[in-house]
Amino acid sequence: MEPQQSLESLARELAALPPSLGPVRLIGVDGHAGSGKSTFAGRLADALDGAPVLHLDDVATHEELFDWWGRLDAQVLEPLAAGRAAHWAPYDWVERRFGPERVLEPAPVVLVEGVGAGRRALRPSLARLLWMETARETSWGRGRNRDGRELSDFWDGWERAERAHFSDDPSRPFADTLVRQSGTGYEWTSGAGAASGTAASVTESDGLPQA
Repeated sequence: MEPQQSLESLARELAALPPSLGPVRLIGVDGHAGSGKSTFAGRLADALDGAPVLHLDDVATHEELFDWWGRLDAQVLEPLAAGRAAHWAPYDWVERRFGPERVLEPAPVVLVEGVGAGRRALRPSLARLLWMETARETSWGRGRNRDGRELSDFWDGWERAERAHFSDDPSRPFADTLVRQSGTGYEWTSGAGAASGTAASVTESDGLPQA
């Protein structure tokens, strides 16, 4: 175990990577639903001086929980790869339709977070893939508690879909960095041994995310 470091150390490491998508260093944050991806990505974005975060929950739909690749590629990845701003419309889960268009500029670092951020079609565009190392049942339990009984049926369908997705297209074996939540915040393991947990860990002590 190395001495405690702040999340800024990971931010500096990511910002120093070569661009992976045109001028952009695209960083994937994947993990099970409820594993804390959004909270972690938000804090990492702050450490990256406000790097934009694309949430895959805004790209997926009720009918396309994981079949959103074509839309993401055409609306976001292709423009960024060409150094142009991406124009895309986030999905409204309440209204069940796409909302007003948003613009995503080709910033030096862009985070893409959500279940499937490390899918095989997206990995060639990533400068680094981070995996939230939280057990599936723990993650799903958090998600169900967060969303309440009224979304119980949705979660039943989601769990089946997530199982099928990761069975066919796993992300964790390809992760460059495993991120764990601890009592002091975060610990992460990076390098060639990340998937097996053999590299050294460092700790981020800004507090434990709630979801």
